[in-house]
Amino acid sequence: MAKQLPDVGSGGAVPPPQRARIVLAEITRRDSHAERTRAELAQQTRVGEALVRGLVRAQLALALRLSLVVAIGLGGLPWLFAIAPSLGRTTVGGVNLPWLLLGVASFPFLIAVGWAYVRLAERNEQDFTDLVQRPER
Repeated sequence: MAKQLPDVGSGGAVPPPQRARIVLAEITRRDSHAERTRAELAQQTRVGEALVRGLVRAQLALALRLSLVVAIGLGGLPWLFAIAPSLGRTTVGGVNLPWLLLGVASFPFLIAVGWAYVRLAERNEQDFTDLVQRPER
């Protein structure tokens, strides 16, 4: 059965809709810091530039530290074999140890360093995101 609307022309009064109170101040206070920080990042203000510069600096420091690990790990092997020539002449399964270390063991080492870099770089980015979205205290 269809609902009938009151006839406005015949003097029937339509009740006014109920009012709902909307308070925007609470929402604004809660998100003001995060929104302000995002705006500073988007508008490239000095604060936003400082935040991004901090992230870039952290990523660069991570890359340099892991590059140093690779340089010492792989670059140190020839020095080791030069200092201890008897170690360079050692054979394992009919293959010289230097060939095994540089030709075979270096790949898992590089994969492990790459995995560590990705994991730590993502952690840096998550810390940056948490900093940007952290509510004001």
